Amino acid sequence: MQTPHNGSGSENSAVLRFKGYDRIMGSISWLLIALVALATKLMPATDQSSLYFLSIFCVLLFFYNMNARYGVLSRRYSQFKTFIDLMVFLAFIVAVCWYTGKLTSPFMSLIYLILMATALTQGRRVTYLMAGLAVTSYILLALADFRELNYYLTHILELFPYMLIAHLGAMLAGETENARKEVERLSLTDEVTGINNMRNFFILATIQEKLAKRHNRQFAICMIDADNLKKINDRHGHFAGTELIRQVAIMITANIRNSDICARYGGDEFVIMFNETSKQEVAAVVERIVSGMATTPFAFEATSLTTTLSAGLAGYPGDGDDVKTVMANADEAMYVSKRTGKNRLTIFRDSMYSNSFGKHTGNPA
Repeated sequence: MQTPHNGSGSENSAVLRFKGYDRIMGSISWLLIALVALATKLMPATDQSSLYFLSIFCVLLFFYNMNARYGVLSRRYSQFKTFIDLMVFLAFIVAVCWYTGKLTSPFMSLIYLILMATALTQGRRVTYLMAGLAVTSYILLALADFRELNYYLTHILELFPYMLIAHLGAMLAGETENARKEVERLSLTDEVTGINNMRNFFILATIQEKLAKRHNRQFAICMIDADNLKKINDRHGHFAGTELIRQVAIMITANIRNSDICARYGGDEFVIMFNETSKQEVAAVVERIVSGMATTPFAFEATSLTTTLSAGLAGYPGDGDDVKTVMANADEAMYVSKRTGKNRLTIFRDSMYSNSFGKHTGNPA
């Protein structure tokens, strides 16, 4: 079966998610600058060299934040940008700790914040990488002061919380990401057939409509309805009807391109958007779907069942200026197929509202 199109929906969700992260990272930047500025006010007046370097660090972070939120990098929301933010924050914190007491610096605990933020935004592998960088930074700060062995042994124990936080954060982030993907999948696909639901169909179809208008391209929309779902439900039960719906989806996806978009419209009705092609060019494809369903029995509880399809086809721009109008006309053509014998395709034309006609593809049901 064709994999349902959910890329655009997923991409939109990811952009919104990382847009939120970007806003949080900006707030953290200003908070870090404010904290370090406060520390410089509280530092002894004699420590002028440390004050000088801390001021430079704050200015650098200020300019980075202005560029990332309001300059060249603004409005570019991605996981990689968030990773760069975290790397900058880690470097800033380590540099500040170097001039404010090293391992005894009041800013050391902010490294935990970086690890948790990495776990929530970057996934397991990057979290372990960031933990390694945090431990390396910790060792660097420890080696800056030459003291007795007991001093180093004592602080080695402080490395374990870094590793534990990174590990737990990575595990929780993995579970959260899996749950998010599952919720996203359920929100974009039909639970019975596994193809797109109408929410995702309209997201994808709107994009294709804009591309068609911009580049003067065509597209066609087909509405398909199973003819005897009620009969099968009444005779064999609703589970048989569910299997019928699933088999129609399989037949559709087996005959269309990966670039086309199909969705379950509701009940036993389906919609297909054929991109960059006319209705005349895809008529043979729809006929193949209709005839294939009529001649291909499917098994349900040791019983062989069959169904027929009624289809209607309309195209842009001849049959409408947008997706919804073309869909409405394809739907009208489908009902003409219903009224004129079923098990057939009807291609929409302007005179249809007064003169019904059908293009026969098999024996009427």
